Amino acid sequence: MLKEFKEFAMKGNVVDMAVGIIIGSAFGTIVKSLVSDVIMPPIGLLMGNVDFSNLFITLKEGTVPGPYAAIADAQAAGAVTINYGLFANTVISFIIVAFAVFMLIRGLNKMKRQEEAAPAVPTTKECLYCLSVIPIKATKCPNCTSSL
Repeated sequence: MLKEFKEFAMKGNVVDMAVGIIIGSAFGTIVKSLVSDVIMPPIGLLMGNVDFSNLFITLKEGTVPGPYAAIADAQAAGAVTINYGLFANTVISFIIVAFAVFMLIRGLNKMKRQEEAAPAVPTTKECLYCLSVIPIKATKCPNCTSSL
């Protein structure tokens, strides 16, 4: 059983999938940082110093009554909140990841179409005189002995 598992785990597809998952996870972390640290601060600045990660609606106040300055304060007080700012950041991260995957698949499909569309190099040709099939490098037809 251990030998079977080792064969399964070492197959190319399984190893490739594992590498893809690890790289995808790292890419997701980079995109999350891009959105929260690079994209959203300028947008928040343009909208009047709004920090999207702290946009929330309090549904029920916690043990310490609000208003709460940040989501962390509300959660520490036990308040029930809808964190729509974090949701906006997550949606933007998803759009960036989805676009990157789309571009990757688009590139792979384009390469695949080019490989499929490449015509095979011909190895034969027809004799101009007797129309028999001869090798492409032939200078004389073996059937009718015409010079080509």
